[in-house]
Amino acid sequence: MRRIFQEDATAVRGQKFLTIIEERQASGSAIRTDEWKNLLEELQIGRASFYAMRNKLLGAGLISIKDKEYRLSGQFSKDLLDMARWWWTAVLNQPEENL
Repeated sequence: MRRIFQEDATAVRGQKFLTIIEERQASGSAIRTDEWKNLLEELQIGRASFYAMRNKLLGAGLISIKDKEYRLSGQFSKDLLDMARWWWTAVLNQPEENL
């Protein structure tokens, strides 16, 4: 999280937001985007800071919004795999089979 957010406090809030999303998604009651006011209170954060944090998580591929609900996303993992493959083959000049 510290690679995405500059401040430790924001990284902690981002992790907490991800945990909330994970728990609610697992319980079958995903967080709806219109619950933002409750999230501001729970995360003890202002509206502008919340949306800045949320947008970074969306941009990083850690979360997505589908049907007005926050969901954990696998895009981040896919991006890391792509980056690792590129680094291994293009930069380190190693055969992909050895990855």
